[in-house]
Amino acid sequence: MSNPVYLALDVPQLAPAKALVEKVKAHIGGVKLGLEFFCAHGGHGVHEIAHCGLPIFLDLKFHDIPNTVARAMQAIHVYEPAIVTVHASGGRAMMEDAKAAAAEGCKVVAVTMLTSLDAADLASTGVYGSAETQVMRLAELAHAAGLDGIVCSGQEVGIVKKAWKDGFFVVPGLRPAGNGTGDQKRVVTPRQARDNGASVLVIGRPISRADDPVAAARAIEATL
Repeated sequence: MSNPVYLALDVPQLAPAKALVEKVKAHIGGVKLGLEFFCAHGGHGVHEIAHCGLPIFLDLKFHDIPNTVARAMQAIHVYEPAIVTVHASGGRAMMEDAKAAAAEGCKVVAVTMLTSLDAADLASTGVYGSAETQVMRLAELAHAAGLDGIVCSGQEVGIVKKAWKDGFFVVPGLRPAGNGTGDQKRVVTPRQARDNGASVLVIGRPISRADDPVAAARAIEATL
């Protein structure tokens, strides 16, 4: 992958979203479309962004019974996504069925622990131990289920890569040096994440909400 940066398109209106992608597409490698975008614009929106000519990452975080997730995975074949997410906490059978139902060439990656959470948040849900322990536990489950990789923070990707050398690792919650963390807790810079073993760097607000998105995207690209 020549440019590992996927722009998280957190822009609520479709026309400005498409215009943003057109502006910065020379400095990114793909576009991540999440729940906000998909719920607002549906399949039409996905196709409109795909017309920009970049790979599409559908970050829909499927988490349901295996049969439902498999059927949902089949339903999104029409969008031809390069990457799709499921939640590792859905269990091995769900992940196995998701991978089996995915289109050929589509990478299925499991969300381990959201970057907005820390160990205290885990404990409040009845899961004890460090973030690293939880991520490793779910990464091992995803690997056993035959998935392509996982989603984790840049703080854990290095240790996971040591155990899963050929895994595909998506790292969100990235903040360039000098940017605020916002609602993210376990953050690193794009360069740190890449050095630690990230395959894809998901970056949203530091580009989409910058005064000059092109300059922001170019500056991030230059650090890589």
